[in-house]
Amino acid sequence: MPPSAPSTRRTNRPISTNRTNSVLKYFAGIILLFSLFTFYHQSTQIHHSTSNLDNVLQLSKEAFLKLEKQWVEEEDEWEQNEGKSMDIMSNKLAAENDNAKASTTTTSADANNHTGSDTGSVIPIDLSVNFLQHIAKAPGAPPDPIMAKSASSHRPPEDFLPVVTPNNINFRWRHEGRADAKPNDLKVTAYKILVKPVGQDGSMSIVWDSGKVTVNDVDGERVKHVSGNGNFSAIMGQILSWSVTLWDGSGRESTSQWSKFAVGPDDGEWKGKWMVHPSDMDMFDKTTAAWKSAHGIECNMWEMRRPLPLFRTKVSNIARDKKIVSALLVVSGLGSFRASVNGIPLSTSGPIDPPFTDYAKRVMYRGFDITPFTQDSEMVIGMTMGSGWWDHRPVSGMAKPQLLPRGPVTVVAQVVITYEDGEVIVVGETGGDSTWQVTRGEMVDLEVLSYMEGWDTVDGWKDATARDSAIKDPYNEINKWIGTVPYRTDVTLEQRVQNMSARAKAIKSSEMKKFEIGHNFADPIGKLIPHEIAPVMPIEEIAPDEIHDLGDGRWLFDFAKAFSGMLHFDEGVPEPIVPTSYPRAHGFKKASANGDGFITVIYGESLEMTTGDINRVLVAGLGLHDGGPRHVSKSKDHTKNTKCFPPDHDAILSQRDVYVVPKNADKSAYALARQSHFTTHSFRFAEVCCTKEPPKGVRALLYRTAVPEWGNFDSSNVLINGGYELVKNAMISNMLSVQSDCPHREKLPYGGDLIADSFYRKTIVDWLDAQWSNGAYTETSVWQDLNDYAGIGHGAGETVWASAPPVLSVRHYQHYGDEDLLRMSHPHHVEWLEFLNKYFDDGMREKGYDDELEQYVSPPKSGLGDWLAMRNRDTYLTHTGFYMASGRCVAYIARVLGNHDDEMKGLEVANKIKDRIARLYLKNGKDDFDFPRGRAENTPGPEMSLFSRIVPGRKRCVVLKNWFKRAGHTWPGTEEFLFIDGMSEEDKKEWIESGELTKRGSKWAMGWSQWQGFNEGIFAIRYSLKTLSETGLHNIALRKAAGTGMATPEYMMSHNATTMWESFWRSEDLYSRNHPMLGALAEWMSASVSHWSYYGKCYIALSFNFEILIFAKAAGVSLHPTTTGGQKMLFWPQFPKSASTLKYASAEQGSARGDFAIAWRFEDLPEDESKYNSAVVSIRIRLLVPPSGGASLRFPVPQSSTVTASLHQASILPNLSNARLEAKKECQESRRKKLGFHYNWDYNRTSEKWFKRFAAKAIGTPCDSFLFHSSLDKTEWGQSSSVTKQMTDKTTEDLHPGLYEVIIKDWPLEQEVEGTGRIGNIPEYYQAEGDISPYCNDESDYDWHIEDATHII
Repeated sequence: MPPSAPSTRRTNRPISTNRTNSVLKYFAGIILLFSLFTFYHQSTQIHHSTSNLDNVLQLSKEAFLKLEKQWVEEEDEWEQNEGKSMDIMSNKLAAENDNAKASTTTTSADANNHTGSDTGSVIPIDLSVNFLQHIAKAPGAPPDPIMAKSASSHRPPEDFLPVVTPNNINFRWRHEGRADAKPNDLKVTAYKILVKPVGQDGSMSIVWDSGKVTVNDVDGERVKHVSGNGNFSAIMGQILSWSVTLWDGSGRESTSQWSKFAVGPDDGEWKGKWMVHPSDMDMFDKTTAAWKSAHGIECNMWEMRRPLPLFRTKVSNIARDKKIVSALLVVSGLGSFRASVNGIPLSTSGPIDPPFTDYAKRVMYRGFDITPFTQDSEMVIGMTMGSGWWDHRPVSGMAKPQLLPRGPVTVVAQVVITYEDGEVIVVGETGGDSTWQVTRGEMVDLEVLSYMEGWDTVDGWKDATARDSAIKDPYNEINKWIGTVPYRTDVTLEQRVQNMSARAKAIKSSEMKKFEIGHNFADPIGKLIPHEIAPVMPIEEIAPDEIHDLGDGRWLFDFAKAFSGMLHFDEGVPEPIVPTSYPRAHGFKKASANGDGFITVIYGESLEMTTGDINRVLVAGLGLHDGGPRHVSKSKDHTKNTKCFPPDHDAILSQRDVYVVPKNADKSAYALARQSHFTTHSFRFAEVCCTKEPPKGVRALLYRTAVPEWGNFDSSNVLINGGYELVKNAMISNMLSVQSDCPHREKLPYGGDLIADSFYRKTIVDWLDAQWSNGAYTETSVWQDLNDYAGIGHGAGETVWASAPPVLSVRHYQHYGDEDLLRMSHPHHVEWLEFLNKYFDDGMREKGYDDELEQYVSPPKSGLGDWLAMRNRDTYLTHTGFYMASGRCVAYIARVLGNHDDEMKGLEVANKIKDRIARLYLKNGKDDFDFPRGRAENTPGPEMSLFSRIVPGRKRCVVLKNWFKRAGHTWPGTEEFLFIDGMSEEDKKEWIESGELTKRGSKWAMGWSQWQGFNEGIFAIRYSLKTLSETGLHNIALRKAAGTGMATPEYMMSHNATTMWESFWRSEDLYSRNHPMLGALAEWMSASVSHWSYYGKCYIALSFNFEILIFAKAAGVSLHPTTTGGQKMLFWPQFPKSASTLKYASAEQGSARGDFAIAWRFEDLPEDESKYNSAVVSIRIRLLVPPSGGASLRFPVPQSSTVTASLHQASILPNLSNARLEAKKECQESRRKKLGFHYNWDYNRTSEKWFKRFAAKAIGTPCDSFLFHSSLDKTEWGQSSSVTKQMTDKTTEDLHPGLYEVIIKDWPLEQEVEGTGRIGNIPEYYQAEGDISPYCNDESDYDWHIEDATHII
């Protein structure tokens, strides 16, 4: 079967599946959606013979290929027009009506005084306001939902409209060089910003003209305007567009396209008030009969608030004898919401809208341009509601959602109308005597969806009736429209914070105030602010790769990679059949008892090895499960007495959608099923049950926070590429308004995971909200009482996790240069440092760490430390190291802000703690940098202290050398032993010969490697790889990343992984298989394999800077340690000793300035690969620096005196946009052919044996860099200059904007260092005479410098 057609197979025997979840219809009450996270996870392939489903799959694939062709053509046109903005992110925009067109982003050809020739060498791209980009249409938006016949003919102008407040407007943009530009012209010498109302043209329409502002390289990237400065006074309700004109080095100009934003209300400008369904509000009032009838039992009260409410209002009489310029709807809803006008949804977002924050402190609102709908006679505004994080099912597991603020589902909204003469009115506001109505109808069944059609249209409007207090069953309130009531609570924010502080032990009982206890006990709602980040939106549509017939009407859809999202049924679902008995979690007892028909969808990332079913355990919400079929980690009755556990989930809190049609309803209602809206599932596999034929037109929608993706990594090595993809896919899955630890289990933002992988500006603000009054930071950005035992007490999370806010603040500044964030966060970080100064030493003693560590023998004592490492964890070092880092961060930020006193305070603490660590860890005289009684077997080892400049300079070389005495060990894991027992003798023999199996006592065991794989945990992965590369031992770092066997990316992929696991060992019932925690691997790849070090960019940052830094390191590019605002990169290409490891590598890294890129390849390689260890070759390196950017090029140390190197720059910039586009097409074609990782272990449930199944996969597919695309072969290069001396002297070359090429001649390849085997050490290094590194004795790296953001920790 061709790769383009997903294969279809039938299982040898039926498989029982798990999960039931209700799906939300489009805008009426669709069904019972019980979406709950999941914990237990497993991977196993189903082995089956072919079936006759090829036609279904072929139709699906053909439809997607057709769409993909359309998308590529549109992207081609987009690239040729040199646009690179999320304004054009949509590849499928439907035609807009004339008025909508007038409201959308226009092009630079618009007649707005932009009269320049537009031939400048620097093109402004990616315009943003307050870090937010306008999104015309989400790229993964599904087909339009079924519209009511009475729905409006108008459409919303965009999917996401950035909203600012009048006093906080920041304009930003990035740069791209124009084809045929000369290098000296690739700089910005001046800029001009114009702002105008959307839809208005001509010079008289401009509301602000900055004038031509001369700038230097630093200033041209960001401009801030504050309302009232005499230039630009923004007014609430304005819908504006802005553009920027840039002047290049020769004075020629280029003007951007117009980009749209709106001005929303400040907190004091809101007329709308939070409103609620009366019955829901009663459940939070202890004086009501409803509350008393529920006996105060939380689960009973939650059930009485189902079905969820729908809200609506009608806006009339806004037409005047003057033109309406704009109509802006501003709205928010808790838990989550989807807004519509006259039956038309306003956005494809919804699963987590508003974004997850501490809702008692701040709640984000959206703005929607509804100007097109003012042409209708009237406007009905509808709000469909989900529970979200606000009114979730009151079930608790390893996370404690009951600690989150909570209340009844509630809405706040208002419409701001602006007229041509400047008059502004507010209409349609919620609360008070408004016309807002409410009913129930969300998450019921498909029949409700049908008969409530048009509820949010003018034709469907009817006046509200009086509330019937006699109604006891909330299902009898469906489609009964009544008036709303105001949200009310007697709980103040101060009271709630004190209650939480007391639970966290962050406040003493003697310090607590007494509050009067009222009868309205809903939590307070925080300040309303515009979105700080883009919403969670559909980013990709994915066709099924395979469909499996499991028998009895069950169909398993395999989408070939894991992600977060849900299924979308383009044609609805077939009528169900009723099996003899429903597989686990596919039943729906209530519907069966009523005789109703239903279809269930179960989601999961892997298959249960002993049954072939979807493994529900590994994705069990809150970790609530019974251990699955084998009951290894939990007893079968584990969840039996869990309060409010869903009755149809069969002991495992499952990811499930359910579509219901009542028994007497028209069966055509099944055709209305489309998708769930208010949840996301994490899955690769989805099982649909039970239908005679599989549903047609099935696609998966990948949802994530819609930030733009900056950067990419590629190489010739499938294993290294696969490791990068594992991390990237896990990151994508977990970007759900917070960067979560796993997208199905807790879904929480842990500090350690963020420090290891990524950060957002919003995340820092979340932590500032969570900080206790005593200065302590928490482990998660919304406190969940998780692992507080591991901290030093008084409400603090474990020091390493709780130090996330200051560390992220510094790294954010390094990337984006956002001084405002530093000013806002600095006082909080100072309070945290003062907290540590006060409590740290005593807290550590209480945890059992004596001052001289003489009693510290068997770590860990307290804390997670380098979590889920293969070694024991040295928690003292991580606790203390991040205390030091907090001091460094305070000093760094204070230096930027000009606060000398705080700078000195921070440095004093940081140096004191650094010296303490150095004294204690050199105390034993072994120079292995370990605690006094340590045996050089814990993690982090010396790598963290070498990287962070803790090891004294005079000791760096010897400590580095002694590091290589460390070796790996065998692993006693249960699943690994069972796997070995189930291997064939032939496979076992192969593993013994390769060193993947060694004896542990009398048994064969898998082993983890120190130097040919990973043993490190969440933090030390980063430190080990970066330390190796930075000290010139890059070949060893590459060998770790490209290793095979246990604790490597290869091991995960061989067990069918497409996302990074939480642990390096295989877990079938405990640890998540979609977890970015170990993802620091990706940070190194770009920075070292391709090596471009966006100094300090080890994180996938706010702009979805897929910063692959581990991978970036592997390629050779990273942030320069001392850069700010992403102005400067470090290019440091390094190579393996042998071309057998790697033949080429590349990385592209975005920054606030533009896109940097590097690519290198060995040339003149012999055809005989056996000579890859001895040949003399050439190396070609290409480097791209964007306009107004800069870079330092650090050359690899030559391996022979005969090596020469030359550098030249392109005299004319070639068409890089076209090269990038063509290279992307070629890469996509290679991925379609599945040229990546090629096998996986499968389990034969009949013989109970494991076998290797060879199957083509896309993951890991090698792709060539656009910098080496054939279209660039005719690039005109300037005069070449020798840089051989710079290589020999280990000096750097400064690079200015442009395209460069380095050619290295006579580079000798050699055999890689072998060491003493896969799990052995490397005597070639630790027994070597003299220094083993060309850089360890570099005095410039002896100490940490205050401007260095990279090596803070």
